[in-house]
Amino acid sequence: MATYLSLGQVGFEMVVPIVLGILLDRWLGTVPWLFVAGVVLGFVGGLIHLVRLVNKLNSKDAPKTPKDST
Repeated sequence: MATYLSLGQVGFEMVVPIVLGILLDRWLGTVPWLFVAGVVLGFVGGLIHLVRLVNKLNSKDAPKTPKDST
């Protein structure tokens, strides 16, 4: 269940900056620049979180091997 919540959080992190960019663009009249910044920020932030999540899951699933003492 925690894995699915983490994936949902990644999606949330990607969407929120886009929505904020759209709203700020309309309010400040800077269309489309804050939207573009939100897309880039959301994509990069979500991708970083996704890579960290996958690395964490892979390290848990990796078989434990004893160290060579030779």
